[in-house]
Parts: sequence; structure tokens; C-alpha cells
Amino acid sequence: MEGDGGDTVVALAHQGGWDEAGLVVAPMVILAVLLWLARRRAEREVDAEGPGARPDREPEPPLR
Repeated sequence: MEGDGGDTVVALAHQGGWDEAGLVVAPMVILAVLLWLARRRAEREVDAEGPGARPDREPEPPLR
């Protein structure tokens, strides 16, 4: 592929599949990081409320 001045232009398309894999993996990594941050924030909020702020859940009845 050549540009206006005859220089060779490097194309990232179809480079053995690594670029397509990046299009799949990058959003998954972003989602995982956002979920991790949300969980960390939620745990910090629960810890900040203190031990008496939330009553413990009652145990569920046994299955029959």
C-alpha cells in the first residue's frame, strides 16, 4: 500500500489475527476492570457503615 509520496504505509488489518483478538479482548478487560472497581467501592462502603449498620440476614429454611 502506498501513500501520496510513494512511501509505504503500514496497515494493521489482517496481521495474523492479533488485531481482531484485541478487538475482542480489550472490551473484556475494560469490563473486568470496571466490575473490580465497582466491587471494591461497594465493599469499602459496607466497611464504612460499621458492623451494626446492617442486620445479618436470617438463615434460609432448609430445602425439602
